[in-house]
Amino acid sequence: MFVLGDTTYGSCCVDEVAAEHVGAEAVLHYGPACLSPCRKLPVLHIFGQQPLDVGRCAEAFRELYPEQQSRVVVLSDVVYAHAMGELEQQLRPEYPNIIFSRLVWGDPPGPPVPGEEQKFGRQFLVEGAGGLQDYAMFYVGAEGLALTSFMLTWNRCPFSSFNPSTGCGRRETLNVNRALMRRLYLVERARDASVVGILVGTLGVAGYLTVLQHLRELLARAGKRSYTLAVGKPNPAKLANFPEVDIFVLVACAQNSLLDSSDFYRPVVTPYELDLACNPAREWTGNYLTDFRDLLPGACAHVELPPAVPAEEAVPDVSLISGKMRAAHLCGPPPPQLPPNTALACRDQTRALAEISPAASFLESRSWRGLEQQLGQTPVSKAVQGRRGIAIAYEDEGCEQP
Repeated sequence: MFVLGDTTYGSCCVDEVAAEHVGAEAVLHYGPACLSPCRKLPVLHIFGQQPLDVGRCAEAFRELYPEQQSRVVVLSDVVYAHAMGELEQQLRPEYPNIIFSRLVWGDPPGPPVPGEEQKFGRQFLVEGAGGLQDYAMFYVGAEGLALTSFMLTWNRCPFSSFNPSTGCGRRETLNVNRALMRRLYLVERARDASVVGILVGTLGVAGYLTVLQHLRELLARAGKRSYTLAVGKPNPAKLANFPEVDIFVLVACAQNSLLDSSDFYRPVVTPYELDLACNPAREWTGNYLTDFRDLLPGACAHVELPPAVPAEEAVPDVSLISGKMRAAHLCGPPPPQLPPNTALACRDQTRALAEISPAASFLESRSWRGLEQQLGQTPVSKAVQGRRGIAIAYEDEGCEQP
């Protein structure tokens, strides 16, 4: 048995890579979890049981929803899942239209049932012709990334929450429309970008290699240069080392994909936002996705790339940020005889080979490009005798005149 105390990126994800390094055959994951399916190893989640005053929670629910015919879906943090059965026993007789979600992890055993929702490791069945938009959401847990992801994904449902630490219930006042406008602004920034950095934020979630290949193909078809970077837990200092990158896309679990990039030198977007920016066949429908597995072939939200359009037939597109013209059509896949970097070699008057690269163009535009040789401009100096001794007492220090 090995105890793994550190994670590559997020503590909510199962560190399957570290488990493989020690030859583990199974993993016991303690603490909060995003419930993302793993690639290889079987996982047993031990969430822990944080105390919950079920009576106070039920009282707060009645204050928020005095109408007993209210349609409400109850969600909870994983550390309070142990108390949802008791809460259901208190509220079910009074609220016949209440729905309690169940925790599930791993791939679903079969095709989804009509009206069934399965996201973020939660599963519940919605009844009624109106669907989920006729329901409100009640979340049991503290404010955090999980609640934010829920509110952006189910943005058509009003949210309320109960914080067990304070014992208070409230209606969530997060301006979802403003948050979505911020995310759509980042989509426009992604359309303007010419160099994109793909940040690998997880190595254990199933399907991460497939989505990396999908993003590389998408960016190549959109005429953008991409670089794959594995920097661990991203922070402004790390990403500032790549000034030639216009925007970053973070491949992480559903809870850690929404990274607040206000302090970063360049914006950080999600795979869904990048697909929305570069795939002309995908349109904004009002449904926001944080799980990158929904974009893969065979998933519910997968949209095939349209055929390539010649440049002379492409519809002109204008950036809403810079006001400049930009290419909005997809290029054809590169011929197989070209190298993977699709470098273009042309012959100039000096018969020299030139490589057209966005990174090289960025380097050319910089005022300082690093140390330069300046051949013929710097006078040549002869080698001279240096100082001898150690730093605290050189041999010639006593001979120097004041």
